[in-house]
Amino acid sequence: MTDNTIYQFKVENSKGEEVSLKQYEGKVLMIVNTASECGFTPQLKELEQLRQEFENENFEILAFPSNDFGQQEPLNDEAIKKFCSINYHTNFSIFKKSRVRGAYASPLYKFLADKKLNGKVNSAPRWNFHKYLINSKGEVVDYFYPFTKPNSARVRKKIQKLLSSTKKDS
Repeated sequence: MTDNTIYQFKVENSKGEEVSLKQYEGKVLMIVNTASECGFTPQLKELEQLRQEFENENFEILAFPSNDFGQQEPLNDEAIKKFCSINYHTNFSIFKKSRVRGAYASPLYKFLADKKLNGKVNSAPRWNFHKYLINSKGEVVDYFYPFTKPNSARVRKKIQKLLSSTKKDS
């Protein structure tokens, strides 16, 4: 039987250090592919607002910069972190720039995009700022296209629902 949680993956942070996603066990997560030169880039501010709204709950945002769509992420990892911090005051985790679609997608993104692997969702990113919701058990439960704002009522309700079911489980 295959493991259908994100906890099986290790990713690299922006400094190139290996991070096990197992460290996020018990938290509701939003995983999003980002880019600094995209029409959706202002969503970085909304992602930070979302992070702040749920700051005292078991919720985190994990950003994976990618240059897969229109070469809209030309910056290197250090410059991406600086750009996000200076321009959007982000305080969520930003990982190493990675591939998020196609044959060269990272193992995490191949898992997120393929229902045969994750058991629930069949949705590869079509552009920057494609968002995946992960429940506190590490399972992919939903996704939102780039045009869905991170702090929209629809997204916030889904997060609240996942957080309240986490509280009931504990």
